[in-house]
Amino acid sequence: MHRMAPYQAGISIAEYVNRRCQLCHIQPSRLVINAIETVTNPVTRLTHYLNSGLLCSHCQDSIVWLPPSFAVDIAPAISLPIQAATYYHYPIRPAFRAFKHYEDISKLPLLVHILRQLPRPKGCHHANSVIVPMPTTNSRLRKRGFDPVTILSAYLAKHWQIPLWKGVQRTDSTLSQQGLTRAERLSNLDNAFAVTKSPTVKRLLLFDDIATTGASLQALATTLHAHSQPSSRQLINNSAEHASTEHPSINNPSIHTPYHMTAYAIAHGSNDSL
Repeated sequence: MHRMAPYQAGISIAEYVNRRCQLCHIQPSRLVINAIETVTNPVTRLTHYLNSGLLCSHCQDSIVWLPPSFAVDIAPAISLPIQAATYYHYPIRPAFRAFKHYEDISKLPLLVHILRQLPRPKGCHHANSVIVPMPTTNSRLRKRGFDPVTILSAYLAKHWQIPLWKGVQRTDSTLSQQGLTRAERLSNLDNAFAVTKSPTVKRLLLFDDIATTGASLQALATTLHAHSQPSSRQLINNSAEHASTEHPSINNPSIHTPYHMTAYAIAHGSNDSL
């Protein structure tokens, strides 16, 4: 049986029962208005209604969606592109902080709506891709009592129809990245991640809640990239096999193919953004 995303009942109420903008809480949500005003076919109208948005037209248009992506280096001549749904400005910042730090579930519908602005990456689907949520430490999970990234990634998986993959652990020695400079963030993330199992696909869609400098996503991608590279012993074995056969890569699982990685976030911006 398909498992519901966390707090799905509350999202359903916001979508289908209390159909008000999750930002101003006054106007009806945008797609409900469009369905009533522009769609004449009753079947199509019902479909639009059942996939209604969570913001009104005014609030939807007041937010800058899909800002230009940026990239961070993860290996020589290899970079990780990072695409955010919007900027980490007002009114996104206070809503996100209320959810992350105080588990204010009333803010979740807004964050889910933001996630839905991220189009599914071209060529990616459930059979060739996985979403890799940014892991948290055990100590942070015990202190906070819930994992915001895991909750949000479940909605991203539902939106894209691409499964989650949790084969990376984060060590408890790392501190919170909030308030650190980029150099401090990079130093704090040295050896922060460990791959516990190999993904079964090569397209990895990394996800974090807020991408400030991209340091966390950079460290995660660097760890995954290193995991995809052959070890010294494998290189020796491959060289020996190459000497004995014309096509060493045929039926040889020890030949590694690098992962194709892209990263995504709810918002991009400084922790000092207003």
